[in-house]
Amino acid sequence: MPREFSRGNRVADLIQRELAILLQREVKDPRLGMVTINEVTVSRDLAYGDVYFTVLPDENHEACVEILNNAAGFLRSMLAKVLKTRTTPKLRFHYDKTIKDGARMSKAIEDALRRDRQNHVDDADGSDT
Repeated sequence: MPREFSRGNRVADLIQRELAILLQREVKDPRLGMVTINEVTVSRDLAYGDVYFTVLPDENHEACVEILNNAAGFLRSMLAKVLKTRTTPKLRFHYDKTIKDGARMSKAIEDALRRDRQNHVDDADGSDT
């Protein structure tokens, strides 16, 4: 039975915290908006780390993926100073669209409920005549 909180999860949490600090203090690219690190997952052998982020303003997230992937080597070298592991995971940045998808789905549900209520009201009005 695997442990509840494995070493990989602890390393991923540490990477998430440290990357948030590094992006705020060390990466000075003006094209990069306000980046939020949502999640980090690492492979079992700690060779790769997938970093999921959101950015404000949202319009330039493709450029932010490119900027962050270009800065991955620098960020990895800075992380190596903090991590106490034999190897530092190679970072791969991915735009996290779950917040945008969640808002879209929430709006679709609200629209469907509103249409359902309207149809229910229309049916009730038609039965009284």
